[in-house]
Amino acid sequence: MDGAQESAEALITRMARAARDASADLASATAERKHAALIAAADAVTQRQAQILEANARDLDYAREKGLSPAMTDRLTLNPERLRDIQDSLRSIAEQPDPVGKVLAEWDRPNGLHIKRVSTPLGVLGVIYESRPNVTADAGAMALKSGNAVILRGGSDSIHSSAALHDCMTDGLRAANLPEAAIQLVPTRDREAVAAMLRAQGLIDVIIPRGGKGLVGLVQSEARVPVFSHLEGICHIYADADADPEKARRVVVNAKTRRTGICGAAECLLIDRRFRERHGDVLVQDLLAEGVEVRAADELASVSGTVTASPDDFGREFLDSIIAVRLVDGVDEAIAHIRRYGSGHTESILTENDATAAKFFASLDSAILMQNASTQFADGGEFGMGAEIGIATGKMHARGPVGAEQLTSFKYLVTGDGATRI
Repeated sequence: MDGAQESAEALITRMARAARDASADLASATAERKHAALIAAADAVTQRQAQILEANARDLDYAREKGLSPAMTDRLTLNPERLRDIQDSLRSIAEQPDPVGKVLAEWDRPNGLHIKRVSTPLGVLGVIYESRPNVTADAGAMALKSGNAVILRGGSDSIHSSAALHDCMTDGLRAANLPEAAIQLVPTRDREAVAAMLRAQGLIDVIIPRGGKGLVGLVQSEARVPVFSHLEGICHIYADADADPEKARRVVVNAKTRRTGICGAAECLLIDRRFRERHGDVLVQDLLAEGVEVRAADELASVSGTVTASPDDFGREFLDSIIAVRLVDGVDEAIAHIRRYGSGHTESILTENDATAAKFFASLDSAILMQNASTQFADGGEFGMGAEIGIATGKMHARGPVGAEQLTSFKYLVTGDGATRI
């Protein structure tokens, strides 16, 4: 692979310098050229389907040798349906309004100045991610749409799949006469490449980690470049006393089982005691019927088929067919539990009482709060953003799904007519 004979530091420096040059071109690229590049990339995914699936099969063989869990293997797997989802995502991002140059505010001053605040690209993004090869397309597309160059460093277990999808993105850039260095993929499994990206002050403008606690913790502790935080997805669902039992049963099962290895999967179920008094243990039994390992605390541990929860099971991202469950006495206790154990990602309340839901919303500060909806909707595509580059759980600049609009900053354009300051 390219870069095999140079150090990781030299490789990242070379790539980042090329990205900076490309970002200057992208900043002034028309919406039409960016649109054309994304549509051409989507077409390339269709044309290259056989090669992409062959590359993915090589990654899956490597994953099996490593002993990856079924949930993590699922995150890695591509098939024709998922490739269609990637194509649809690329086309959806292409059709979104261009976020660059948007006038955010405009006003006149008594001193004769006319001031506009307009959106502008961040510059060069560094995206570090694990397992999911679709991030290669999503992150590349979001960066391009927002006028940013991007350096992608995928997980070692998805290197062949990511390379095949990156080829499609390069096809799109070439078709639209945009610089190929606008979307680059680090071509090595060397972990030193990650460290080099984290040290690339002045070359990379922001790092976006997308992965588990170990990766994000490493990035947050060692990065010298600003970071969009995306910590664990310790998502909670609270079944309130006033929850509709049929809605609750559908939502809870979907939130845990639709895909267990994504950050929006529910990891903890809180059940109001009054809900249990009225409806029994249906939520726990439904999960057990779906093959979920239910780690239950308090009286719920007596439900046949459950496993007694340990203290460490709360505040834990399983990313597997496992969920922690406990009883609470009302919404206040549910809120206190989430404040203690949550990661600021996504929480959902199941209730028909809008006042209770309003209290839940006002009292918690997670990036995404829901009522009567599955946490699996915590996704930029489901929010109408086409896709996402991650879910930001920090409080600066961007929160929740990070789409193209969130990958811009702003600048002020000031005009006068010979204005001088007294």
